[in-house]
Amino acid sequence: MKGKGSDFFWPSFTDLMTSLFFIMLVLYVLTYLKLTNQQKATEQQLNKIKEIQAAVKELPKEYFQYDSIYKRFSLVQNVEFEKGKDIIKPKDEEYLVKVGNSIRGLIDNLKSKYAQQDIKYVVIIEGMASNDNFSDNFPLSYKRAWAVLKLWQERNIVLDPTVCEVQVAGSGTEGIGRFPSKEEYKNQRILIQIVPKIGEIKIE
Repeated sequence: MKGKGSDFFWPSFTDLMTSLFFIMLVLYVLTYLKLTNQQKATEQQLNKIKEIQAAVKELPKEYFQYDSIYKRFSLVQNVEFEKGKDIIKPKDEEYLVKVGNSIRGLIDNLKSKYAQQDIKYVVIIEGMASNDNFSDNFPLSYKRAWAVLKLWQERNIVLDPTVCEVQVAGSGTEGIGRFPSKEEYKNQRILIQIVPKIGEIKIE
């Protein structure tokens, strides 16, 4: 025998299920919209990062050549050091000064262009050495890079410390992308890498 309240059970149950359906539908739509917006923001941020990475490569081709395999710059003019020496030859000094000014100009432009973004830059001056049985090739390679930075400092070439950190490094007779043994002497050179340190990317 049915009670008085049983007549309202099924309509009430139907209303409840209908309400739950609409709640789930609204939640689904809101979740979808949120994920879609997040995806768009992520794509925009990725495009901005690619843009910044491309901008870092905008150095004058008369001084720099970009190695797309090893993702680094080398100098167009081979700055040669004498065996066992870290002294920059007079004929190379003015060229390296122009190189330093080019990097300073790039950093200044990047600072202005991306002033609203949380971006810093690391300029790595890497010295190398040839495998010529010299006993101190590793410290020698560091001294060669340090000689470049000292030259820049003497010529008042200072990279903006608010956005740029300069690191001096020496890879000795190791590292990737070296010249083959028949051109071993060419490894007495300088490499320069500019690495963006990207923090939070703001999408306008």
